[in-house]
Amino acid sequence: MQKMKKSNVIRGVLLAVILVGAFAAPLLAGNNVSAAEGGGFYGTAWALLPPVIAIGLALITKEVYSSLFVGILMGGLLYSAYSFEGTVLHVFQDGIVSVLSDGYNIGILVFLVILGAMVSLMNRAGGSAAFGRWAAQHIKNRVGAQLATVALGVLIFIDDYFNCLTVGSVMRPVTDKHKVSRAKLAYLIDATAAPVCIIAPISSWAAAVASYVEDGNGLTLFIRAIPFNFYAILTIVMMIAMAVMKLEFGPMEKFEKKARVSGDLFNGKNPYAGMAAAEEEKRGSVPDLVLPIVVLILCCVIGMIYSGGFFEGASFVEAFSNSDASVGLMLGSVFALFFTVIYYCLRRTMTFRETMECIPEGFRAMVPAILILTFAWSLKAMTDSLGAGEFVAGVVKGSAGTFQAFLPAVVFLIGCFLAFATGTSWGTFGILIPITLNVFPLTDPLGVVCVSACMAGAVCGDHCSPISDTTIMASAGAQCDHVDHVSTQLPYAVVAAAVSFVSYLIAGFVPNALIMLPVAVLLMAATLFGIRMVQRQKPGEKN
Repeated sequence: MQKMKKSNVIRGVLLAVILVGAFAAPLLAGNNVSAAEGGGFYGTAWALLPPVIAIGLALITKEVYSSLFVGILMGGLLYSAYSFEGTVLHVFQDGIVSVLSDGYNIGILVFLVILGAMVSLMNRAGGSAAFGRWAAQHIKNRVGAQLATVALGVLIFIDDYFNCLTVGSVMRPVTDKHKVSRAKLAYLIDATAAPVCIIAPISSWAAAVASYVEDGNGLTLFIRAIPFNFYAILTIVMMIAMAVMKLEFGPMEKFEKKARVSGDLFNGKNPYAGMAAAEEEKRGSVPDLVLPIVVLILCCVIGMIYSGGFFEGASFVEAFSNSDASVGLMLGSVFALFFTVIYYCLRRTMTFRETMECIPEGFRAMVPAILILTFAWSLKAMTDSLGAGEFVAGVVKGSAGTFQAFLPAVVFLIGCFLAFATGTSWGTFGILIPITLNVFPLTDPLGVVCVSACMAGAVCGDHCSPISDTTIMASAGAQCDHVDHVSTQLPYAVVAAAVSFVSYLIAGFVPNALIMLPVAVLLMAATLFGIRMVQRQKPGEKN
């Protein structure tokens, strides 16, 4: 205990010294001319200090909200040349208030709140429990139980919170019946949460990523980046291949063997053993889960093509490419919410009062995401006002072409490290994507690869991180010991990350999705077969 206190004191002193140095250095180097007047720190290396401070603090403190805010504050100080009044006005009026007054951003926030309300509605209506009962009657073996878990995770692609909150409660009885360890169930939940959402054009993640791109081209960029999102795609390929091949390795192999042989699903450590069994919900039905999701997807698609001019004569592809994600997702989610409330009331699954109680519950569930988005948008506003984009673009464009080809792999590693340390993908998006977009124009194929590498790295780091909310919720959803989940999942995530890194190295020289996606999948298949060959050479290995 004494050592821990001493360590905390040393860490606090070190943090204080770093902060004082970071805030004092520009003051000594400045010329008392604000960026608003075209001088001072505008377009210089100092313009990168706000995101650097945000990243550094996030790595040290493991806390993203305060780290982003301190970065915003640094941006205000640099912009105003350390004027108190100028700093306060720039941080709040030009920063936080400005981004929250933007119509596009407000549309994204409305979509998130409605999405949270729909998650709450579908869980309380009993559709999840009904789907679990249906699945238990139709799934006959361990492979089927694992593939069904993956399929349900892929189906629930609109939000990772919704995924984790639903898949675990639905599939636990099914996987338990077929002796799939809780650690493996937690991995399947976690690996079909963020990795699926980050390649789904209609999701809260797509809305968040699109919000960092100006001129309404965010959704188009997101769609173009999907084939290059190697970590997400390879994680899904890996899950399916391992289930079919009956392949396990690392600590997970021991957990699965014990579950198969002795029926011990927890490897002797069940943190939920003292919990009373929840009363099974009987009033829900399978359509109570499936129908609202289908309606939400359809309404959001219609909303997006409407915003892209489909009903004014544009083709479907053209309308979808030119759509405004904020308007489309907001309108689609509103109509889906109306349908869901009316549907549950007519079905008498819930009373009208109960449906209204789910709206504030959904809002509360989305508060962390809203905070991260608000601060990330504000940090982007600070760096834009300091001309960070012009400075970074000038430095990178002046580099050798061979260096630029390695950027996707470098961005992927940075995203992995930052998301692992902070436990958040969205905070990583907010820091890295604006910088990446300042380096490459939207028309540059290498820029699309780099943005995808940023998203893939953020998801990979979040997937591995023990402090990630998604990782924690996956453990809770599977009712698995959290340390067991992290330790058994990590080797699988590292394998997918290693193959993804190699794929990004190649993609830097060959930024063609038609070539690179098959190459990445073949690399993953070769890796899994290699692991299988090594296992077969173990003494006493039985197939």
